[in-house]
Amino acid sequence: MTVASILKQKPDRLISVSESASLADVAAVLTRENIGAVPVLAANGEMIGIISERDIVRQIAREGSGVLSRTVSSMMTKSVVCCAPEDSVASTMALMTERRFRHLPVRSNGRIVGMISIGDVVKRRVEDAEREAESLRDYIVRG
Repeated sequence: MTVASILKQKPDRLISVSESASLADVAAVLTRENIGAVPVLAANGEMIGIISERDIVRQIAREGSGVLSRTVSSMMTKSVVCCAPEDSVASTMALMTERRFRHLPVRSNGRIVGMISIGDVVKRRVEDAEREAESLRDYIVRG
């Protein structure tokens, strides 16, 4: 199974923010959409960073709630690791585990085409394991 199989089960829209949005605005988007991270896109649609709820919470813990008026560009992660639709779910899970990423943008032909979470990846792996177990049961029963 590939990352593309995960994307097929997700809504066909990319939620993103601009670098000029405030951290309060980002928090509102994350809450409204019930997601944990968003890519930061330039006006031309190019991804220039990523920001997560964890980034915001940690900054508030360090400096207080005044950080919520800052722009995304002041604290987004600029060097973003991505995966591709053709990457295997297993290799993506290994990457996310090794690098301790909970969210990973999916890039195809230089453009961001979606976001996946570790929950999406684990769900797919469990579904695959269940499907394989069922196939083995069928094989054993039928001989």
